[in-house]
Amino acid sequence: MVKVGLLSDTHGYWDDRYADYFDSCDEIWHAGDIGSELLAARLATLKPLRAVYGNIDGANLRVLYPKTAHFTIEEVPVLMTHIGGYPGRYHPEIRKELYVIHPRLFITGHSHILKVMYDENLQCLHINPGAAGKSGFHQVRTLVRFVIDGLAVKELEVIELGNR
Repeated sequence: MVKVGLLSDTHGYWDDRYADYFDSCDEIWHAGDIGSELLAARLATLKPLRAVYGNIDGANLRVLYPKTAHFTIEEVPVLMTHIGGYPGRYHPEIRKELYVIHPRLFITGHSHILKVMYDENLQCLHINPGAAGKSGFHQVRTLVRFVIDGLAVKELEVIELGNR
């Protein structure tokens, strides 16, 4: 069983509450638009960090993190990228990869819109944690925690960090 803390679109903004909310987690995942190497390093001091770079991330973050990450946690194949769309409206750049890889969990960021949807066609759960930073049009900053246990993704919690 692995407990995951998931955030995206921090745009370099650090909130001390990240440490509190991720304390009970085994790993932290960042779905892009990290915004600074310092923020990534601070997250990595809390727990092991898996991240992908986003469209605002510079060359240094693009060297440290991939555009797309494929990995398996417990028995769940995961695909994580920053710009991916959502069920019924996948981004053309990732659509083929989704159908070839068949992840059971697809993690994205970019939209700043919290969204959890199940894709019946792919039999895949899609999670976009919204935006944890202050840059953007979103009204409320959010992050997500969940548990992966065998083949199950469960105990999903949405955490509101307040207004941007």
